[in-house]
Amino acid sequence: MITLHHLEKSQSIRILWLLEELRIPYEIKLYDRDPNTRLAPAAYKAVSPLGTAPVITDAAVTLAETNAIVDYILDGQPGSALRPAPGAANRAAYLFWFHTAQGSLQPLLTNKFVLGALTTRAPMLVRPIAKSLVGALNTAFFDPRLNALMKEIEKALGQSKWFAGDTLTAADIVMGYCMELAAHRAGMDETRFPNGHRFLKQMREYPSYIRAMEKDGKGTILL
Repeated sequence: MITLHHLEKSQSIRILWLLEELRIPYEIKLYDRDPNTRLAPAAYKAVSPLGTAPVITDAAVTLAETNAIVDYILDGQPGSALRPAPGAANRAAYLFWFHTAQGSLQPLLTNKFVLGALTTRAPMLVRPIAKSLVGALNTAFFDPRLNALMKEIEKALGQSKWFAGDTLTAADIVMGYCMELAAHRAGMDETRFPNGHRFLKQMREYPSYIRAMEKDGKGTILL
């Protein structure tokens, strides 16, 4: 049986949502972050030495990385509509958004978070320098790429209910966490991104997501 080692306020919510949507047997072990460092506790690092989330164990298998875990779980559910088959009309859109989540959007959002933390936690004397450097990085690199991607997201969600069509797929499950981050950290306001907020609303009202959030109990965003 799969065991999800679930770190609070982390990307692990994606795997919890996936397992709830599939309604397959699984176990969940909950871990609180270290209150001082906000990183994974020692007990979690004993399972996942890097301390990154998500991670699952399944008999002798220990597996990290969101998309690897999603594929591993769906390999045991052949024919699931959550992963469109090769040749399906929505296969290309599924592949694009499934990999955009971790390949492009998540790194940008994580970097925004880290840079923001740098400006607020730097020693007072060097804080103006840190803010200047961070501002230059955001202007030259991060913001243009993030803005371009957010426009594509808004466009895609204006053409279909979910990222890969009118039914839920694993692309939505991995993109969902990114969308929550975008609303909190990347200026995805409802005025400019109504389709993005429509996606968030329908995600938050989706039965399997509600069940996942009830088991999580801590919310998804580390602020």
